[in-house]
Amino acid sequence: MSSPRKSLSGKIGPSILNSDLSNLASECQRMLDSGADYLHLDVMDGHFVPNLTFGHPIVKCLRPKMPNAMFEMHMMVEPAERWIEDMAASGANMYTFHYEATQDVPGCVRKIKEAGMKAGISIKPGTKVEVLDPFIDLVDTVLIMTVEPGFGGQKFMADMMPKIEYLREHFSDLDIGVDGGVSLDTIQMCANAGANMIVSGSALMKSDNPREVMQTLRNTVEDSIQKSQLER
Repeated sequence: MSSPRKSLSGKIGPSILNSDLSNLASECQRMLDSGADYLHLDVMDGHFVPNLTFGHPIVKCLRPKMPNAMFEMHMMVEPAERWIEDMAASGANMYTFHYEATQDVPGCVRKIKEAGMKAGISIKPGTKVEVLDPFIDLVDTVLIMTVEPGFGGQKFMADMMPKIEYLREHFSDLDIGVDGGVSLDTIQMCANAGANMIVSGSALMKSDNPREVMQTLRNTVEDSIQKSQLER
């Protein structure tokens, strides 16, 4: 087992799906001003998931308004490869696709990297985490869904925590994300399991003080990372 890399840290990525989409740019900037490490942008095609959000033209419009922001695209689309080039050209930084949405994970990752983006891979709640084992060395991050992808505001699925625990135990230096129902009430479970990239929607977007919420989420994760390193 490899040792934890020094750069492993808690990062907060607000999910803008629950924001006022009529003021998307200002909502994104509000999150960045509140201390967000990156922005989590949910792209849904109405096919892979039963909802429709937005595509690369929106990303292209957002990029000039926040040139230094890190855009993680959560691509709930099938086939997963379809929008790689367009998202890269629009200014996306990371392309997180679903394992269930491609027949060729290594090929998909290769296309993402060739387009100049980082690659993330995600699994639905019903998919066993072990299917990711052969691909961990290829990707930059793994995103564990703690709700069924497709809609915001769902209830957190605590029974997904063993997936995060498995990944942290077997891949100690991996950036592990968690997405779905993450709030001040559930962050401790996520942090204890080993997640360090925290996607949070409603808890941040609907807060009167997102900076404070963000800092609490980050501190909880950082404390768990430090505790884990000391135990090793």
